[in-house]
Formats: sequence, C-alpha cells, structure tokens
Amino acid sequence: MKKIPLLFLVAICFLALIISSCDKNNDSKPPVILTLYDSLGGTTMVQDPAAASGTMIEQGRLNIRSVVDSAIFVIAADSKINGYFTVLLTEVTNGDLSGFQVLSKNLTDFFCVATGAKNFTYSGLNMKDAHDPAINNRISEKVNSEDFDEFIIDLGIAAGKNNVPDYLTTRVAEVASSVEGDVVQR
Repeated sequence: MKKIPLLFLVAICFLALIISSCDKNNDSKPPVILTLYDSLGGTTMVQDPAAASGTMIEQGRLNIRSVVDSAIFVIAADSKINGYFTVLLTEVTNGDLSGFQVLSKNLTDFFCVATGAKNFTYSGLNMKDAHDPAINNRISEKVNSEDFDEFIIDLGIAAGKNNVPDYLTTRVAEVASSVEGDVVQR
C-alpha cells in the first residue's frame, strides 16, 4: 500500500517539474516574428555577384535588388507603361546606365525599408513628387490607376523570374500598393 502513494507522489513531482520547465522556456524566449524582409532573405551576408570580388550584401537586399532590376526590364518591354520612362530608356539605349543605377538603388532602398529592413534608409523623392513630372523630369506624365495596376503585374512577373514564392510576391505587391494613393495622380 505504501508503494502506490509514493509512486503517485513521485509522478506528481515529475509532472510538476516538466510543467514548470516548459513555462520557463516560454517566458525566456519570445516568439520570433519575421518581417517580410527576413522572409526575402534577411540579414545573412552573401557575396554580391554584381560587385567586386569579396563585396558582401545582405541576402534580403540582394533578392530585392534582383526583383527590382528585373522589374525595370519587364517595364521597359511593356508597351502599356514604358512610355513613362522615356528619359531612362533613351539613356540606356545610348549606353548611359547612370539613371538605371539611381532608379535601381532608390527602388531597392524603398522596398528594403518598406519590407522591414533595419540597415537601410530610403532617401529618394517621396512617392508623390517622384511621380509628378512637374517635380521629377525623369517621368513623362502623371500615372493613372490602370497603369499602376500594370506596374503591379510587371512587379509580379519580375518576382516570378527571380523565383520568389507566390505568397511573398503577394506581400511585395501589397507593399507597392500601399503607395498607390501618392503614385496615381490622374
């Protein structure tokens, strides 16, 4: 008879120890919440294939830059909206990549910051000014809603060309759509 209560007491103590151990683990480690930037590659440093040997870049930034650069080329080939970028297209046709590089950096910075990156800042024009030809002579006319939608489609095509999963492409499109009110001005 004495063995059963002693065994019962040992089992209760063991169970209490396990429960208190689980509670301590939950208190000491808050849940990790990934930003969209983290999901796109995050802060892991990798070799930058577009820079001199040994130059490192955050994987998230590299992935975003790859999508941005692809999107610029997709847009350049899209007759529905490439008319907004006649200055850039003329420069590139003449071998001048400086405007492309500035646009790529600004869009990459914008998307890095907008997706949750902590190590970058966006210093380009605000979205309203960037899309107003009276302020920014690099855009040929004010954007309408239909053309903004076409831009989102082209961004999705570029994400697909870079093997971005559909669920992340949708989230990137949501980031771009968040500035529609400033971009669409006609």
